[in-house]
Amino acid sequence: MLRGAAIINAQLSAHTGFVDVHTHAIDDELPDLRRAYPHDCWPSVDRTGDTEAHLMFGGQPYRLIDHRSWSPRARLIDMDSKGVGMQVLSPIPVTFCYRASAAGAAELAAAQNEFFARITREHPTRFAALGAVGLQDPDLAVDEMRRCMRQPGFLGVEIGTRVGETELADPSLDRFFGVAHELGALLLVHPSDQDLPARVTELGLGFGAGMPTETALAAAALIANGALKRRPEVRICLAHGGGALPAMIGRLDKGAIIAGMPADSPDLPSRLARRLWCDSLTYNRDALHAAVDVFGRDHVVFGSDYPFPAMPDPIDDIVATLPADLQRRIYRTNVEEHHDFEGALLRSGPDPLSAAGRHRRAHGGPIALDAG
Repeated sequence: MLRGAAIINAQLSAHTGFVDVHTHAIDDELPDLRRAYPHDCWPSVDRTGDTEAHLMFGGQPYRLIDHRSWSPRARLIDMDSKGVGMQVLSPIPVTFCYRASAAGAAELAAAQNEFFARITREHPTRFAALGAVGLQDPDLAVDEMRRCMRQPGFLGVEIGTRVGETELADPSLDRFFGVAHELGALLLVHPSDQDLPARVTELGLGFGAGMPTETALAAAALIANGALKRRPEVRICLAHGGGALPAMIGRLDKGAIIAGMPADSPDLPSRLARRLWCDSLTYNRDALHAAVDVFGRDHVVFGSDYPFPAMPDPIDDIVATLPADLQRRIYRTNVEEHHDFEGALLRSGPDPLSAAGRHRRAHGGPIALDAG
């Protein structure tokens, strides 16, 4: 097909094609927070052409990105060609900024959520979102999550595997997780390479070993430290097939038994792990089957890491080889049945953002996603 001649298939929607729960997007006009918060590192997008840009962090190049990261039209053309009915947008993890000023992180999160809300409002049958929150201040994060979840199209929020030096299992985050349950928010737990130890990155193993290990450690802490017992109903989805957790679940069980836990205890790690979810992004059929065994066939959703090189090729490479029933579950049934999918798309009707949220302005406070 000639360049520029692609046609977007308006007939595809959340009801046709599969639902990609793990995709990333970023506004190419992020607010410049450096003047207000000069001592912190912030992300920015440096456009180098119509379709290319450098994603910057702390003023240094972080990653090359293209227009699929910010253009709904570019994404829709790709989605139609790949049979994707809906994408769930989420922040790029470098934008978590958990080690930065809480006020600045809250402003950045609000700006990102304004961008997601605009896309989901303009294309309500093709895009949903997992919002951003500045989790180093759990109270501000709760406020931002509430604003997100009052908007149509938001399924929940994306968070990192830890918040600075604070583990997700820490009791200081109990209220945040409790409000997530109250709101019916899905929490996508995604590792960030800012949290990887030097040993891993210096070996060049950040992608292959560091990120899955980081995810597994966060999940193991949630399981072993009683956090899942304190937060029994919250919906937590682990990126990348749960990372290395499926490979270590047997050792976690054995360690618990050695420490005195009865083998038939409902708190055995492998039983608590059934409360968690994961996406399908494993790149390996056996690894995906292991994730299904650990989390359950009704707790696995489709994820691709679009639009980055980490995407499988073809996009549903491993999932397409699964038995038909499991394939359907991962493609769309699980997210429809368990995540109030339709309710999220319709929530609050077509209400627009507040006037403050609609207009980009100088930094100085979070952009409100809701009026009042």
